[in-house]
Amino acid sequence: MPRVSQEQARLNRRRVVAVAAELFRERGLHGVGVADIMASAGLTHGGFYGQFASKDALAVEAFDCALAQHHRGDLETLVSAYLADAHVAAPGKGCPIAALVNDVSREAPDSPVRERLTQGVRRFADLIGSLLPKASAERRRRRALASLSTMVGALVLARAVNDAALRAALLEAARSALAPPR
Repeated sequence: MPRVSQEQARLNRRRVVAVAAELFRERGLHGVGVADIMASAGLTHGGFYGQFASKDALAVEAFDCALAQHHRGDLETLVSAYLADAHVAAPGKGCPIAALVNDVSREAPDSPVRERLTQGVRRFADLIGSLLPKASAERRRRRALASLSTMVGALVLARAVNDAALRAALLEAARSALAPPR
């Protein structure tokens, strides 16, 4: 069997990470196996361990990949996009914090995936804080954490309920709570 070039190996790895990022967000960390990820990437299961030390190592990279896809714009744009029906409907394309927080909360305290989610929460809170009106660092940090908690909580609840009116009310209430004073 011919060997894959280094460039092709890099491309394959990126494809596996991108596919895993989507599948983990759609099905959860334990709802998708290595074979599923590799098949969805169009690669054989046997090639996985040549690229990754473990499924957890892939999950860490996939989390980073997913997090890099989001969180752009000013605060109003960020909140509006985060709390949109489209984000609710597409967890595989959405925020990995909201999609994976329940799975990660069940991981061991020293889990690399838990560490990566913790870093992601810090970075997202820092981003929100940087978009808030000028205030003391402590006040902005508290407000950023409250905003992040509101956004993630509203999104997770909106995805979980089966009542469209309640879903819309949850999203609108969170958007309203986070709207800048006028």
